[in-house]
Amino acid sequence: MFGAESSPSRSAPIALVVSSALCGQAASRQAHADVATPTPVDRAERANKWVVLALSGTATFMTTLDASIVNIGLPSIARAFGVPLSGNIEWVLIGYLVVIAAVLLTFGRLADMLGRKPLFLAGLAVFTIGSALCGAAPSLGTLIAARCFQGLGAAAILCVNVAMITRSFPGAERGRALGLNMILLALGVSAGPTIGGILTQALSWRWIFYVNLPIGALALLAAWRLLTERYDLERQSFDLPGAALLATGLAALTLGLSFGQEWGWGSLRFLGSMGIAVAALAGAAWVERRVPAPVLDPALLRNRVFAFANVSFMICMLALFAVSFLLPFYLEELQGFDTLRSGLLLTPLPLTLALVAPVSGALADRVGSRWLAPLGLAISCAGLLLLSGLTQASSIAYLVLCLIVTGIGQGFFQSPNARAIMGAAPPDELGVASGVLATGRVIGQSLSVAVAGAVFTSFGGAAAGAALVAGRETLSVEQARALQQTFVTGLHAAFVVCAVLGAVGVVTALLRGAESDRPSVPGARR
Repeated sequence: MFGAESSPSRSAPIALVVSSALCGQAASRQAHADVATPTPVDRAERANKWVVLALSGTATFMTTLDASIVNIGLPSIARAFGVPLSGNIEWVLIGYLVVIAAVLLTFGRLADMLGRKPLFLAGLAVFTIGSALCGAAPSLGTLIAARCFQGLGAAAILCVNVAMITRSFPGAERGRALGLNMILLALGVSAGPTIGGILTQALSWRWIFYVNLPIGALALLAAWRLLTERYDLERQSFDLPGAALLATGLAALTLGLSFGQEWGWGSLRFLGSMGIAVAALAGAAWVERRVPAPVLDPALLRNRVFAFANVSFMICMLALFAVSFLLPFYLEELQGFDTLRSGLLLTPLPLTLALVAPVSGALADRVGSRWLAPLGLAISCAGLLLLSGLTQASSIAYLVLCLIVTGIGQGFFQSPNARAIMGAAPPDELGVASGVLATGRVIGQSLSVAVAGAVFTSFGGAAAGAALVAGRETLSVEQARALQQTFVTGLHAAFVVCAVLGAVGVVTALLRGAESDRPSVPGARR
C-alpha cells in the first residue's frame, strides 16, 4: 500500500504530503526573477513574504504531521471499531489520498483564477473542520467520510503552498525560503510517529485528529488577518469537462495503484481501474487541447524544463519512497523492534533532508539548479544501493549511515528541481504548476509502493516477514535463518530495482537542460 515518508505502519497508503523547496538561480539573472519587473501587486506580496513563509510552513507542518500520525494510529482505530487491520479500515487512508489526487489540478486552476489566499483559507478551514469530524466520528463509515472531506482541505493547501512562496520571494531568495519550508515538512514527518504514539497511548486515537485543531485555527486566523494578496479578478470560463476527466483519471489511477497488490495485478478490479484511468486521462488530453481556458494548459507540458523536471520528480518519488515503505517491514518483522522505536529509527532521513534543503536552496540561488538536481538524485541512488546491503546482522549505525546518505541526496535534488518546475511556469499558472508538482508526488509514491511491494513480494520477502512474526517463539534456528535470508533477498531486490529507476531519473534531470527565470510559456490568461 502507500505510506507517509516515515511511516512504520504497513497496512495502507498515507495521505499525500507536499514537500517543496524551490530554488532561485544565478545572481546574474536576479533582475528578472519572476517576470521582467515586479508589479505593485508583486511588491505588496513580497513585503509580506516572511508572513507567507511562516503560514505556508505551518500548513506544511500540519499536513505532514497529520499524515504520519494517522498512519501510526491505524491499529488503535481498527481495535476501537472492532475491525481487522485490512479491508474497510484502509479507506481511512486511501479515501483521503484519492480525494487529494482527484482535485489537486482543479484546485490549482481555481487558485490561479480566484487567487491563492481564498484557496489557502478554504483549505485551512476545511482541513480543521475535517479533523474535528474525524476525532468525533462515531463509526468507521463516518470516519472515512470525514477523512475524504479533510482531503479536500489538504488538497487546497497543497496546491497553493509552493505557489504562494514562489510569488512572494524573488528568484534570488526562493531557494533559501523553500528550504526553510522543507525544515517544517521534515519536522512534521519526524515528529508524527512519536507524537502519535504518545497521544494514542496516553489519551486515545481521537487525539491524533484533535491535535490539528489549535494549529489549524491559529493558522486560519493569522492567514485571514495577515495575508495581503491582491488579485485582479476577471470573468473567466472554467473547464468543467476537463476537470471532471482529470479527477476521474487521477482518482482511478491512485486507487488502482494503492489496491493493486491486494486485489492482484491481473484482477478485474485492478485492470478496470487502470482502464478507467487511461480512458479518462486520454479524454482529458483531448478536451484540454480544444477549450480556451483548460485546467492544465498543454503549452505548459510542452515546456521542456517543466515536463522533464516533473518526470524526474515523479521518478524520484518512485525510487525513494520505497525507503519509508520497506524499512518498517525490516525493522519490525526482521529486527523485532516495536512501532515507536521503528519510527524513531526512520527519522535520520527527514532530519538530514531538513538540514540539507536550505543549503541546497541557497546554493541553487547562486549557481543555478542545472547540475544540483541530478547530483542529488545520484547520491540518493547510492543510498539505495547501501540500503540493499541490509541484513539481519546490520548495525543501527549502518542503517543511520544509509539514511543520511539518502537524505543528503534527496535534499540536494528536491529544492533545485522544484525551483526549475515553478520557474518554468508563467505567473498566472503557478497554482496549476504547484498542483502538477503535488500530483507527481502522489503518483510517484503510489508507483513506489506498487513496484517495491511487487518486487519484495515476488522474492518471498512479504511471506517470510509474516512467518517470522507469527513464529517468533516457535521457529527453530534453521527455519528462522532461512526465512531471514528470504526476507533479505526480497529487500535487496526491491532496493536495487529502485536504485535503477532512480538512475533513470538522473538521466531525465540531465536532459531537461538549464532553466530560465523568465517563463517560456506565455501566461496572459487573466
